[in-house]
Formats: sequence, C-alpha cells, structure tokens
Amino acid sequence: MPPTVARVRRKAAELGFNLCGVTPAAPSPTLAAYLRWIQRGMQGEMRYMARADRVRRRQDLREIMPGARTLVVVGMDYYARYADEALLRDPARGRIAAYAWGVDYHNVLGLRLEAFAEWLAEASGVKPAQKIYVDTGAILERSHAQQAGLGFIGKNSMLIHPRRGSYFFLGEIISSLEFDDYDRPQRETMCGTCTRCLAACPTDAFPQPFVLDSRRCISYHTIENKGWIDRDLRPGFGNWIFGCDICQEVCPFQRFAQETDEVAFLPFDVDRVAPLLTDILMSNEESFRAMFRRTPVERVGRERLVRNACIAAGNWRHERAIPHLIQLLYDESALVRGHAAWALWRTMGLDSSKLLSDLHRREDDGRVRGEVEALLA
Repeated sequence: MPPTVARVRRKAAELGFNLCGVTPAAPSPTLAAYLRWIQRGMQGEMRYMARADRVRRRQDLREIMPGARTLVVVGMDYYARYADEALLRDPARGRIAAYAWGVDYHNVLGLRLEAFAEWLAEASGVKPAQKIYVDTGAILERSHAQQAGLGFIGKNSMLIHPRRGSYFFLGEIISSLEFDDYDRPQRETMCGTCTRCLAACPTDAFPQPFVLDSRRCISYHTIENKGWIDRDLRPGFGNWIFGCDICQEVCPFQRFAQETDEVAFLPFDVDRVAPLLTDILMSNEESFRAMFRRTPVERVGRERLVRNACIAAGNWRHERAIPHLIQLLYDESALVRGHAAWALWRTMGLDSSKLLSDLHRREDDGRVRGEVEALLA
C-alpha cells in the first residue's frame, strides 16, 4: 500500500525539496504543442529532441518504464541574491545564469531522489519499478510538474510557482505504485495580459506567447549550440556567456522568489557568477577546468566558453580585450578563431583589417575564411 500523498510531501521536505507533487503517469496535456514545436524545427541543433524514440517516450511514459502509473515531481530552489548587481552587468565580465553558480544540480538532486525512491519502496512495503530523472530523460518536465500542482506555465515557457517564481530545479520519480489520491493541476497560466518576458528578450526568441524558438535563444546558443552562432544574433547577447536569466528576471512573480538554503547552489567565488572576460579569453584547458570544476559550466568545455566570451568581448568593445583576441586568432579551434575575428572587428573596426587579412591568408578552414570575408566586405 503506497503512502499518502501528504506523507510523500513531508518526506520530500525532509530531503530538502521545496516543492513536491504526485500525478498519474498520463500523457502530457501539452504533447500536441511539443509536436508542433519540433515540426517547426524550433529545437535547433538539439536533434535528439525530435528522435522518434524520444518522441514516443514523451507521448507515453510506459515507453520509458513499462508499468508506469505515477510520477512524483519535486522542485528545489536555487535562487541566490547576489549582493553586487552592478558587477553582474559590468560589460568587462561574462555573466553566468544563476542556476550554474553552484555545483552541478544533477548530482545534488540525483542523490536525494535516489534516497526518496528507496523510501517510497520501504513505505509501500513492496518493490515497485522506479526510475529517477533530473533534466536528463525524455519527459516534458514542466508540463507534468504543472499537472502535479507545482506551478503554471508562463508566456516565457517556464514553470512558475505563484508564490516562489521560477528559480527552481525539477526532478522526477517514475513509479509503478498507484496512489488512491493525486494532486490537482495548477491553472494552465496566470500571466494575464503581462508580456514583460516577451518584450525583454534581446534576441526576440518568443515568436508568440508560450513558444520559445531555441534558434534565437541566448541560453540555447551559449550552452547547447556546439557550432557557429549567427552574426545577426550576437549583438543581443550582451555579456551573457553561459545561459540567460532575462525572461525570468523581469517576471512579476519573481518578487516572491525564495532564496535557497542549499549551500551547494550558493556562489562562493565571483568567477562562478561573472568572471572577467579577459580571464576566459586567455584560459587554457587546465585553467578552465580549475575555474569551473563540478559546475554546470564545465560541460560546455573551454572551446565553447571562449567562443561565448569572444561574443561578449565584441559587445564590450574595449581595448583591454584586443591583445587576447589577437592571440585567439591563432587558437587551435576554428570556432574560436572565427568568433575572435568578429570580436576584433567590433572592437577595432577598420584598424583590424590587416590582422583579419593575415588570418584569411593563412586560414584553411572554410567557415573562418567565410567569417573574415563577411567582415571585410
């Protein structure tokens, strides 16, 4: 006999989760919208999101785990107010999204979800089939969380709790346990006529309310995009080098955000919040690993973070970045060389012509040559 939903919530709180809901393992009510989204190619280069096997799993959780009857969804706050707001907006620094200021959340939530799943088995007196996920499975997490009563979907496509905002991580346990009672869904949305998030996006990544086009999203490009970033989008990136919080920051519900009491998510070093761009530009593999070990930033690798820092430097346009950008014209990565060329042009203008012409003359990568040709044209 499974424990009551109220008892499940109490155990979740004991384990440090700030939100918890229990919902049937039914298809997501936003499934049709998801299918339209991938048909329009809005997942960008995240091709795994449109793979047939992944689509089947999102359509039916029993494709992930036969016999799935219940989804236990948890949320954990990560919001931490950084005292020096001016530092975050300093164009000489590269800004990192708040969720990545601490250690990697996959590990923190994963260990606690394992303990939670073990408790569920003990409390029910049976051995249920169970799987845990933290932002890793083919699950429409936000939609299921809304069904479990954890919040509503905002026009920025984020899950928003009306008394906590949207700065929280999600995790799930898929279980074969069947409960006598389940949590009720939140309202589909509480945004009303507000469009602050849509208006604030500097790259116009929302073609309509509740729809995010990843191909124009700063977070997508600085984290998921492994290749070249569209030149037309780069000026809108400002000083963001990993993720973006703009559409969350401007949301009126953020005034209710709860500061996390999980020390693992707190920033202990300014370099985890907004490192100097010059430090990133002159980093090597060893210094990159030392700076971002065990954080979400580590997974993008040095090459992509330097690419992102080149874009931020091109938006900064300060002479302090010039020697580092010139050095990066000789970097072993074509991706870095090409974006450094763009940043140098933005910073020096026509004075960079000889440097870029020299790069073009010795360059054997077609994408870099094309980048330089577009700049010099």
